Amino acid sequence: MTDSAVQQARPATDPGDSIFGHPKGLVFLASTEAWERFSFYGMRALLVLYMVQELLLPGHIENVAGMAGFRSAVESVTGPLSTQAFASQIFGLYAGLVYLTPLVGGLIADRWLGARKTVMTGIILMTLGHFAMAFEVTVLVALSLLVLGSGCLKGNIAAQVGHLYPKADEARRTRGFTIFSTGINIGAVAGPVVCGLLAQIYGWHVGFGTAGIFMIVAAVIYFAGMTHFADDRPNGMIAEGSDPLTASERQMLLLVSLILFIALFQFLAYDQIFNVGMIWTADHVNLSSIVGTVPVPWFASLDSLSSVLVVPFLIALWAALARRGKEPDDFGKIGIGAAVMATSMASLALGSWLAGSDKVLIIFPLIAFTLSGVAFMWTWPTMLALVSRRAPAKVNALMMACVYLTAFGSGIGSGYIAGFYEALGATAFWFMNAGIALVGSLAILLFGPVLKRTMDRLDGEATD
Repeated sequence: MTDSAVQQARPATDPGDSIFGHPKGLVFLASTEAWERFSFYGMRALLVLYMVQELLLPGHIENVAGMAGFRSAVESVTGPLSTQAFASQIFGLYAGLVYLTPLVGGLIADRWLGARKTVMTGIILMTLGHFAMAFEVTVLVALSLLVLGSGCLKGNIAAQVGHLYPKADEARRTRGFTIFSTGINIGAVAGPVVCGLLAQIYGWHVGFGTAGIFMIVAAVIYFAGMTHFADDRPNGMIAEGSDPLTASERQMLLLVSLILFIALFQFLAYDQIFNVGMIWTADHVNLSSIVGTVPVPWFASLDSLSSVLVVPFLIALWAALARRGKEPDDFGKIGIGAAVMATSMASLALGSWLAGSDKVLIIFPLIAFTLSGVAFMWTWPTMLALVSRRAPAKVNALMMACVYLTAFGSGIGSGYIAGFYEALGATAFWFMNAGIALVGSLAILLFGPVLKRTMDRLDGEATD
C-alpha cells in the first residue's frame, strides 16, 4: 500500500459511532450545512432587492466603504451602469466567486490546515460576513468575507462527509451524501422564507442579522460534533518530501475531471430553469390557482422542496434495488439524473407548444420545477460521493472543491445560452435545453462502463 493511502483520513467505522446505519458525524455535518445554507440562501434572496431598493440609492451608497472605487473599477470594464445593472454586476461577481474560491480552500486543506481547521475558519469568516451585512458601511467587506468563508467551507465539509466512510462502501457513501444534500435543501427552502419575511416586516438589516444568527447555530453544531469526525490531517504536513502524483493518480484525476465535464451538460439545463425559466413563467404562464395568483419565486422554492421530499423515496428505492443486486452504480445514477433533467426541460417545451399564443397551463412549470429538484438529487450527491471516493488522497479536498466548480461553469454557460431565447422562441429554446441535458445522459450511458472499469483498475494499482 502506498504512503498516500495510509495517510488518508481514517473513516469512522465503529458501529458504536453510528446512527441509522451511518456515522454520527454525518448528522453533525448535515445539520451544520443545513443552517449554513439557511444563512447563505436567506442572505442571497435579499441581496439584489436590498441593493436596488435601498443600498445603491443616493443617501445610502455614499455610506458604503470603498464603493466609489469599486464602482469605478467595474464601470471601467462595462461602461456606465444603471442602479439595477450595477446591482446585478455585484451579485454576479459574488455568485461566481463563491464557486471559484473553494479551489483555494481545498488547496489550503490539502496542503496546510486539513479539512477540519479549514472548515472552522470558513464558519468564522462567514459568521462575520453575515453580521457585517447588517451595516451599510461594511457591505463590501461582508461580501468579501462571505466569498472567502464559503471557499474554505464548501468543498471541505463535503470532503469530511466522504472521510466518514470506507473507500469500498460506494452505496452507503452515496446515501450518506444524499442525506447531507438534504440538509442543503432544507436550508435552501427555509432561509429565504424566514429571512425574507423578517426583512419585509422589520427591515433589511434584521433579515441579514437573522442570517448571521443562524450561522452561529451552524458553528455551534459543527464544534459539538468534531469528536465524531474522521481523523483529518493535511497531506502537505504528513507527506513532506513525498513523491508527486503517480501516473495512475494523474489518470484518475483526468477521469474524474471528464465525469465532471459530462455532468456539466445537465447543470447547464438546471441553471437555465432559474434564469430564462423565471422570465418565461412570469410572461407566459397562467398563474391563477385555487389559492389565488401564484408568486413566480415560489417555483424556485418548489425545486428545493422536491429535492427534500424525494430523498426518502430514493433511499428506499436504492435499498430495494440493492437487495436484488440491481442498484445503479454512481455512473448510472448520474445518467438517470440527466435524463430526468431533460424531461423537466421537455415539460416546459411541451407546455409552450400546446399553448401556442395562449397562456401556458400552470401544471407544466409545476412539473418542470419538481423534476429539476428530483434530477438534482439523483446527480449532485452522487457526484460528491464519486469524487470523494475516487480522487487521490493527496488532492482529495481540492477535487471535492472542483465539483462545485461545475456550478460556476454551468452558471456562466447558461447565461450565454439564454441569449438564444428570443431568437429561437420558447418551444425551440426549451427543446434545445432538453437536448443539452440528454447529451449528458447519453454520454454516461455510452462511456460510463468503460470509465468505471478503468477507475477500478487504477484503484487496484494504488493499493498494490
